[in-house]
Amino acid sequence: MPKIRSSTDLRNNYNEISAFCNETDEPVFITKNGRGDLAVMSIELYDKLINKQELYRLLNEAEEDFKSGNEMSFDESLQELRQGLGDGTI
Repeated sequence: MPKIRSSTDLRNNYNEISAFCNETDEPVFITKNGRGDLAVMSIELYDKLINKQELYRLLNEAEEDFKSGNEMSFDESLQELRQGLGDGTI
């Protein structure tokens, strides 16, 4: 169940809300004048969400490459990776 607090609670109980976010890895939704306004979360949760979004973007890109016929064998992939590591581009 989502944790919902008012903007006044955020101002008056920042340490409590911060502790909750850091201990549970869950966001707290902040309301202003009775309406949703912000989502507050720990830096760790934010990083996880950003990394997950990047993974989904890369998976989607790979799926589009595959659908368009842009593919290579495992050996070709490995050779390309080794070249990238050798010349510093990866």
